[in-house]
Amino acid sequence: MLRLLAALLCLAPAARACETALVLAMDVSNSVDVAEYRLQADGLADALEDPEIAEILVRDGVALAVLQWAGADRQQVSIGWTRMLSPAHVSAFAAQARAMERAFVLSDTAPASALHRALDLFSTAPDCGRRVVDVSGDGTPNAGGAMGGARRRAERMGVTVNGLAIEAAGRGVAITNFYARNLVTRDGFVMTARGHRSYPETLRRKILREISRVLG
Repeated sequence: MLRLLAALLCLAPAARACETALVLAMDVSNSVDVAEYRLQADGLADALEDPEIAEILVRDGVALAVLQWAGADRQQVSIGWTRMLSPAHVSAFAAQARAMERAFVLSDTAPASALHRALDLFSTAPDCGRRVVDVSGDGTPNAGGAMGGARRRAERMGVTVNGLAIEAAGRGVAITNFYARNLVTRDGFVMTARGHRSYPETLRRKILREISRVLG
């Protein structure tokens, strides 16, 4: 009996540590129209189903959560913390992302409030080696508090904050520069999408960089 039990224990999969807890914070403020929201939701689902990303998510038992944000009092957790422990978990999470209803319409843009809400989520996150917030947006603030306090809070917590700036074609890099100067932490980075149609591929590359074992 003891030999049989030992054999069964050897066959049981070892518990996997969680490499990364990642909050995906999506801008759904007034500047995002219906078609652009659809590009964001579908782009997130497509990125998670990318074979290279899906493999890393499962291998490292990554924990994901999705936050939709807009004005100062407009943040909604659309998908709560979920560990990616199998391809089925990834597929199910991607399906939830694709089916997400938009949380807010006709609302301001308050990235500082969004970052504070994202940081709050780590109080219930799985115990992971790294904690990361991925903030995507297509505008600078017109509501909410100053970014400095939110970023300093993230750094005190040991949370990395990255940005995905969605720039309008032919209008420079104002959002990218704002994110670089005010949003991302010292160990974070910004990536730029040239319009919402470039968002899905930019997000795919960004998530791949965020869940890789080496950041920077």
